[in-house]
Amino acid sequence: MSETLEKTINQLRNSNIELEKDIEEKSKTDEMRKQFISDVSHELKTPIALIQGYAEGLVENITEDEESRKFYAEVILDEANKMDIVVKKLLELMKLEYGKNALTLTRFNISELIQEVIKKSSKLYEEENININFEEEVIYVIADEFYTEQVFNNYLTNATKNIAEIDGKKEINIEYEVIENKLRVKVFNTGENINSEDLNRIWNRFYKIDTSRNREKGGTGIGLSLVKAIMQNTGNKYGVENKENGVEFYFELDLDK
Repeated sequence: MSETLEKTINQLRNSNIELEKDIEEKSKTDEMRKQFISDVSHELKTPIALIQGYAEGLVENITEDEESRKFYAEVILDEANKMDIVVKKLLELMKLEYGKNALTLTRFNISELIQEVIKKSSKLYEEENININFEEEVIYVIADEFYTEQVFNNYLTNATKNIAEIDGKKEINIEYEVIENKLRVKVFNTGENINSEDLNRIWNRFYKIDTSRNREKGGTGIGLSLVKAIMQNTGNKYGVENKENGVEFYFELDLDK
């Protein structure tokens, strides 16, 4: 009888543990849903207001010339695209923060990935007279290739948006540094240093140092928070440092041994 009782108690204990896990999972899901709704509501207010305003202008024929009507339509399309990007980034961020996305580790040449990302925006660099300095070399790492590309792309985009001319040049330098069994990827851009009180805040979602910056160059304010979530999932270091004549962001990857 004692064996039966002990067995029953163990079954109840295991059932209770499973129930607690289910409740915890449900609580996390509810929290994730609430946070997502809050973030979407926060970030979509401006584009929705712009779309509404320009759409009303078209309906009420505020402007009759074709060029102005085309401009109104382009603003609506542009803001709708921005809304789409924000929602997708927020969904990705939520999944990462709540552990919903597993990392897929593979071996790949990090230089090929970086060169491919640079090529995608080469036209922009030419138009903005930005010099990209990167010496390609074969270095293999073990990491999630998709998320590594997101981290690097966010750093490069951030550097492009915040670059300023120093001594007649606008420079973005991409360099490597080997630290024991890690590869540190560094992205430097010429420009103003970041205030000490902002160095930690820039990783928070929607935080923007220059609130006066226009919407075209201001970004979503989600890019660096995505970097933070990705890097925390990998367990590797990331960060930012003020340098002479600019700012340097970095992240680390596991070297292929």
